[in-house]
Amino acid sequence: MVETHGGGPGDGAAEVLDRPLPDGVRRRVVQIVSDGFGSLTLGELPAQLRQYARFAPNRRIKFAGNAMAAAVETDPLFRQRIGEKFRDAQSELADALDAGSALPAADPLDVAAAAYVLRPHGWVKLVTAAGEEAQRADAERADEESRAELERLHEELSRAREHTRTETERLRGELDAAKRETESLHRKLRSALSDVKRGEAALRKVQAELDAVRAEGQTQVSAAESETRRLKARLGEAEAALEATRRAAREGRSVEDMRVRLLLDTLLDATQGLRRELALPPVSVRPAETVDAVEPGRMTPKDIANRALSENDPAILDQLLALPQAHLVVDGYNVTKTGYPQMPLEKQRLRLLGQLSQLAAQTGAEMTCVFDGAELVAPVLLAPPRGVRVLFSKPGVTADELIRQLVRAEPPGRPVIVVSTDREVADGVARAGARPVASVVLLKRLS
Repeated sequence: MVETHGGGPGDGAAEVLDRPLPDGVRRRVVQIVSDGFGSLTLGELPAQLRQYARFAPNRRIKFAGNAMAAAVETDPLFRQRIGEKFRDAQSELADALDAGSALPAADPLDVAAAAYVLRPHGWVKLVTAAGEEAQRADAERADEESRAELERLHEELSRAREHTRTETERLRGELDAAKRETESLHRKLRSALSDVKRGEAALRKVQAELDAVRAEGQTQVSAAESETRRLKARLGEAEAALEATRRAAREGRSVEDMRVRLLLDTLLDATQGLRRELALPPVSVRPAETVDAVEPGRMTPKDIANRALSENDPAILDQLLALPQAHLVVDGYNVTKTGYPQMPLEKQRLRLLGQLSQLAAQTGAEMTCVFDGAELVAPVLLAPPRGVRVLFSKPGVTADELIRQLVRAEPPGRPVIVVSTDREVADGVARAGARPVASVVLLKRLS
């Protein structure tokens, strides 16, 4: 039940609607509230509607429709302010309702919605009548659709009957032709049998020998044809298998050569970096160096523990990128929506790619930034910055799956760092041998 409060004794504020507000009237009421919403100040709006003050009219109706309908129902002061804005915009309809009449050309739903907001005397009857009129219109429309569907089904049935009759006549004609052909064959067969019987007495011996030779020749021909077909099939299979083997060998050799070469470069760079890090002398190890002793300046386990870095320390990312042949894979939207979610997607991408380009220039590491292509409404016209590879996932493929494919494509042993806060992505790439890093660590390093 919808009950109103406020108003003078001469208006319809004391009237009560004893049934739910019809859907059509409710939609028109929300439209009236949305039209008057934008001209009210923030202080004139109810507290629950102030968050929608800057929404466009269509978005306001979509996201705040229920809240606006509830506010008009329960807040007399807000309803009065909306009614004043409606009077300014629809003065002729408002005056007609105050006078107890309605415009002849006005839509009943519009009249009922205006009466619900303005609350003139007898507004409940107008709302109820509009709901009944909408139900009658729906019933008439459903009846028209049923009749149209019934007529369509009758037409389809007639066409099916006509098609069945035509098909039956055609099959009957074919059956008659087949019967005639069969009778002709029977006559020819009887004639041939008669000829055979007349020549049996004279040609029985020759026929027996001829049959024996023919049977043997037929057997040999059949065997030869079967063997030929079998050999051709095996030859085709062998050629297909050979071509597949050659193609697989070419592709496998190309991919494996690339992976082995990349792994070899990684090992060589790692060896050189290890030599620099350990400051190894150019000479070989001397026997005296194998004796266990404490040397001056040697780092103790306690010193090593004091040098450990926190998982959220940006310096740990610099150490990882300093590894030979390091490859940094970034979950783009995961990073941008963690650091600056209020920006549009296009500006998020440009900001992140610009910062990654500077990081690539500083570290020299290979960098790949992956974005989810499902959120794109049109192809992105984007020139990737220097040093950064930009990839969008294909339709039906998430950015998380594309990241896992990139990690699996790397050879075992190459340092691969994946930046993402997604726990599922981090666990998956860790099982594949990559090093997961939280998005906040990269954001701290970039800032």
